[in-house]
Amino acid sequence: MELKREQQVNRGVRKCRTREEEPNATAAPIVEIVVRVVLLVVLVVKVVVVVVVVVVVAVVVVVVVVVVVLVVVAFALVVAVVVVVVVLVVVVVLGVAVVVVAVVVVVVVVVVVVVVVVVVVVTVIVVVVVVIVVVAVVVVVVVVVVVEVVVVVVVLLVIVYQVQAFVVEQG
Repeated sequence: MELKREQQVNRGVRKCRTREEEPNATAAPIVEIVVRVVLLVVLVVKVVVVVVVVVVVAVVVVVVVVVVVLVVVAFALVVAVVVVVVVLVVVVVLGVAVVVVAVVVVVVVVVVVVVVVVVVVVTVIVVVVVVIVVVAVVVVVVVVVVVEVVVVVVVLLVIVYQVQAFVVEQG
C-alpha cells in the first residue's frame, strides 16, 4: 500500500514537472519555425535580386551593343560622305577629264564597300560576343534560380512539417 501511494506521488510529481516544462518545450519549435520563415524570406529576396540584376545587365548590354553599332555605322557614313565631298571638290575645282572622274568614282565605290564590310564585320563580332555573354549569364542565372527555388521549397516543406508536428503536440 505504501509502495503504491509512493508511485502515485511520483507520477503526480512527473506530471507537474512536464506541465511546468511545457512552455519551454513549445517555445523551441516556435523559434525554429520563425527562423525557417525568416530564412525562406531571405532566399526569396535573394532570388528576386538575382533576377533584377540579370535584367539590368541584359538591358545595359543591349544598350552598349546598339551604341557601338550606331557609332560604327556613323563612322562609315562620315567616311563615305568625306570621300564623296572630296571627289566632288576635285571634279568641280580642277575640272578634270572624264577618265579621272571614272577612276575617282571607282576609288569612292571601293572605299565605301570596304567601310561597309568593316561595319558589317564589327557588327557581327559585337553581336556574337553579346550573344555569348547573354547566354552565359542566362545559364548561370537559371542554375542559381533553380538551386534557390529548390532550397526555398525544401525550407517551406520543413516549415510545414514543423508546424504540423507542433500542432499535433499541442492538440
